[in-house]
Amino acid sequence: MSRIPAELKYTDTHEWARFEDDGSVTIGITDHAQEALGDIVFLELPETGRKLATKESCAVVESVKAASDVYAPLAGEVIAVNQAATDAPESVNADAYATWLFKLRPAADADMAALLDAATYQSALAEE
Repeated sequence: MSRIPAELKYTDTHEWARFEDDGSVTIGITDHAQEALGDIVFLELPETGRKLATKESCAVVESVKAASDVYAPLAGEVIAVNQAATDAPESVNADAYATWLFKLRPAADADMAALLDAATYQSALAEE
């Protein structure tokens, strides 16, 4: 069974979002996503400064089994990428919630209410 930390928000495409004190949002993939992918061998992350629309494909996670797109959970501008994760993509398998992929500054009109809480995400997983 996948871990689903209650303090995070989720998408139906298996990204997690953590709201930081400085107003930025840290984003990664869920434990469920990394389990489904298997051994992750490559990460392609968005460029810093890139402006993203909600649900826009912005990164790729490749495993020995498949490649999967990562989608922006919110509209905003990429302000940081996790180079350490790019250098050691297997760290996502080790702890998907400790290994963030990128951070963004949400757009003024970002729809934060559209994100799922842990219970709703858990329910969505049960239906898969």
